[in-house]
Amino acid sequence: MVRVPLTPEDRERGERLGALLREARGARSIGEVAAAAEISPETLRKIETGRIPTPAFFTVAALAAELHLDLALLAGCGRRDASPAA
Repeated sequence: MVRVPLTPEDRERGERLGALLREARGARSIGEVAAAAEISPETLRKIETGRIPTPAFFTVAALAAELHLDLALLAGCGRRDASPAA
């Protein structure tokens, strides 16, 4: 399978999502949140750093549930005018 290179917009979207998740995680460790969401710590680390700008829906849903975030808020990260504090 050939991966399509990320566009600058993809990178920005991933950075917004990652910033929002890092902020919501607060003082909790990546390992603690990842285990509770049933994903690997490395996956969460990659999402938070923007290296996975388009994570799977069920991954995002699990993180939203664990971090008590509205999915609509996370979906807003895909908009260009969105900000992590939005």
